[in-house]
Amino acid sequence: MDAETIPPGSAAVGVVGAGTMGQGIAYVFAMAGFPVCLVEPDAARADVALAAIRASAAAGVARGKLTAADAEARLAGLRLLPSVEALPVGLSLVVETVPERADLKARVLAAIAGRGPAIIASNTSSMSIDALAAHVPDAARFLGMHFFNPVPSLKLVELIRGAATTDDTLARARGFAAAIGKTTVTVRDAPGFATSRLDLVQALEAIRMVEAGVATPEDIDRAVTTAYRHPVGPLRLSDMVGLDVRLDIARQLESTLGPHFAPPRLLQEMVARGDLGAKSGRGFYDWPAPAAV
Repeated sequence: MDAETIPPGSAAVGVVGAGTMGQGIAYVFAMAGFPVCLVEPDAARADVALAAIRASAAAGVARGKLTAADAEARLAGLRLLPSVEALPVGLSLVVETVPERADLKARVLAAIAGRGPAIIASNTSSMSIDALAAHVPDAARFLGMHFFNPVPSLKLVELIRGAATTDDTLARARGFAAAIGKTTVTVRDAPGFATSRLDLVQALEAIRMVEAGVATPEDIDRAVTTAYRHPVGPLRLSDMVGLDVRLDIARQLESTLGPHFAPPRLLQEMVARGDLGAKSGRGFYDWPAPAAV
């Protein structure tokens, strides 16, 4: 059967990877009226993702953000696909949001490029955009689009411009972000970009304070949210992001920026025993049992 092709001028979006970030990115594009293809090879995870997206839409209806009819109409434009190869040819934008493993991202980005989207973006929070661009034949249409968790409520998208990223690609990415109600900042491709470096410094220091017995996680977070008016403390946020993700980013930045970003022993031990935060039900806090996958 011939590959499905998106008609010229149609604005349709692909999201590859239906983890927490992929769910959120797919949701905000769908709620903004974009047709969305969400790729998830694992059928059970795909079902969990769809349930989570529907729950987010229901919460939006309950808060009066949209009507039930509007929610259903926009969800009708969301399709779950089992592979990158099933993506239609010629999507306007495809966002890669698979785990932070260089080998995996390389394979996925090369497969995405084979579907001919106008723009390819990686949601990486720390990996080099120029290094990832080596796996995309036309690096001019590639950049980083770093979303933040929870995607529906956090308004920033960090755009990371690679050496080959064109002005047109950057402008179009800004347009997509604006269309889903996001504000953008643009940074060059440097280790940790801007936000990951700033966020990780605070998170690692907070973990070191717990490790040293300076204060409880609750009191450290309360100090930050009360004194500095951060909406979420660094330890609760680390649980939400995933302690395994924190550890991966710390190791990457340690290798490029030095021992200032070395992961604390406590973080390594927690990840080793499976205390990953919200996704596992336990981290610095106890969380509701995660949905079965």
